[in-house]
Amino acid sequence: MPFRMLRRYKMAKRYGKIIDTLIKYEFGHLVDQMELRPFKSMRSKFKGDCELKGTPLTGPERARKVLEELGPTYIKLGQILSVRQDLIPIKYANELAKLQDAVPPFDFEDVRLLIRQELGAPIDGIFSEFEHEPIAAASIGQVHRAKLHDGTDVVVKVQRPGIKNVIEADLDIMYSIAEFSGEHIHDANLYRLVDVVDEFSRSIHSEMDYTQEARNVDRFLTNFKDDPHIHIPKVYWDFSSERVLTLEYIEGTRSSDFEKIEELGFDKNEIATYGAKAFMKQVFEHGFFHADMHPGNVIIMDDGKIALIDFGMVGHLSDDVRNALIDGLIATSKGDIDVLVEILRDFDAISEDVDLPALKTDLKYLLDTYYGRSLKQLDASTMMVEMISVLRKHQAKVPASIALLSKGVMTISGFGAMMVPDFNATILAEPYARKLMTKRMRPKSIVSGAFKDIWNFTRMIHKVPTQVTHILDSAEKGYMNVKFEHRGLDRIVSELDAASNRLSFSLIISALIVGSSLIIQTGMEPLVWGVSLLGLLGFSIAGFFGMGLVIYILRTGRI
Repeated sequence: MPFRMLRRYKMAKRYGKIIDTLIKYEFGHLVDQMELRPFKSMRSKFKGDCELKGTPLTGPERARKVLEELGPTYIKLGQILSVRQDLIPIKYANELAKLQDAVPPFDFEDVRLLIRQELGAPIDGIFSEFEHEPIAAASIGQVHRAKLHDGTDVVVKVQRPGIKNVIEADLDIMYSIAEFSGEHIHDANLYRLVDVVDEFSRSIHSEMDYTQEARNVDRFLTNFKDDPHIHIPKVYWDFSSERVLTLEYIEGTRSSDFEKIEELGFDKNEIATYGAKAFMKQVFEHGFFHADMHPGNVIIMDDGKIALIDFGMVGHLSDDVRNALIDGLIATSKGDIDVLVEILRDFDAISEDVDLPALKTDLKYLLDTYYGRSLKQLDASTMMVEMISVLRKHQAKVPASIALLSKGVMTISGFGAMMVPDFNATILAEPYARKLMTKRMRPKSIVSGAFKDIWNFTRMIHKVPTQVTHILDSAEKGYMNVKFEHRGLDRIVSELDAASNRLSFSLIISALIVGSSLIIQTGMEPLVWGVSLLGLLGFSIAGFFGMGLVIYILRTGRI
């Protein structure tokens, strides 16, 4: 019981911090719409709300500041949202992309204790050398250089103590806020807040499990084992666990260090080309791609190979999604709007109530902009941003894998442009796309696809009699239920509740006034200045409640 009370106290305190921060950065209108202002922290109730000083900030800047001030979990949420340009405006996504895990490192004694717990031996028993100062620190963990007893140089990623409990508590709050917002803020459901928190929960739980990242590294290592230009670090599984990850140390130059790259005589055009080709290979051949290939995650080794690091953010593309991408490229090149719409329907991206004529008009305008251009004139990242903007306008649901792919395309395009100003990664995608199209057109693939469709159709036919029997049995037993889904009535119900509460409150005030009047008429003792004290007290309470009701009505603007 004391633990539950402590947990509730901590959550209440956290709610207060969130509300204070929203008000501080001028999002008080959201707090008022959810009627959460009474739940401000005790500090703000006594000392007043904090006010912003200095140069006025834009809306996106204020949103970024809110997430930064709320800490690591919310910074991670902002980083996820920066990828979802289908959910939030592009200017907000671009601003949230600036969020960084700038947190201080934790104490080395915690590192020592965690390694002993996770690996079953002290640091000295596993590593011959282990640097106390981390080379990188983030919200979930930090990275140290070390050396195994056989002389192998490694990096050790160690998870921050207690971070799992912090994230779980913050996720509980995020879910409650998302559900509460959907009930109280008009059009909040258009942003599918609960779905966003679901996606974030899956992402951050995966990131907290270092064995998942290790499996990602091993998969990339297998996919690129025969590539002479790409190097993937080795995982040392014997010295890794859910909260400790030991990887091969990569010696080389960060690809963002352009001066050193030129000093060493490396060809920046080759680096950009090999990096972009590696990404295209991941997308079109492997269906498994590194979604964050920015210069900080690309190292140029002394032998000229490109090494990829940090495999926490990866994307998966099924065969169906990759085939849909090819179909979309063909439809785009031919200007076939109907095929594009059908692809969107196949992936449940557009709802039944979407305005199809308006969507087709916007898609046609977008495709006309690019019609007739050569690959050299196309910018895939810009085109994807514009396509997602159109889909967002019509409230289409972009699959998370496609949103992550868009992020990956923009990142690799930016990486190439930093190396070579006129670099165009789109040109490099053509041979991989053609190869995938050729593979689809092979007789073996066609026959295999036909057999798959026949098998699925056969299963469906086989299930029909059983399903019909179940429906008839349910109807005969009176178990048949018809579900109606109302839309737009939540706000009406909320308004009716508020109106009935105000009416009840008014009746109580009226009863106090009438009762107090009768008491004064009877002259019930004790008396004050010849008037019944109980009657005066009743009038005072009625006046206090009445004034409060008037103030509430004036503040909310709802009479």
